[in-house]
Amino acid sequence: MQKIDPQEYQKRLDRLTEILAGIAAHADEVSLRRCPYKNRLDQCTAQFGCRNKRKPQVAGGLPVCAGDDKLDYRPAWETS
Repeated sequence: MQKIDPQEYQKRLDRLTEILAGIAAHADEVSLRRCPYKNRLDQCTAQFGCRNKRKPQVAGGLPVCAGDDKLDYRPAWETS
């Protein structure tokens, strides 16, 4: 078995940290304006009422999210 060079190992860890930090920063930015219940297919996964929900594209499917991600989505949520 080949020995691991600690400096090369650390260099690779640092590179992974740099990549993942960029992904995390982008996710933090997007989370401020994108509804957390909207999946990657623009479907609503919320189990409560929201004025941005539209009829599913297929019978029995998830509702379509009509939010445009340009507005603060939080007031759209209905509360009981």
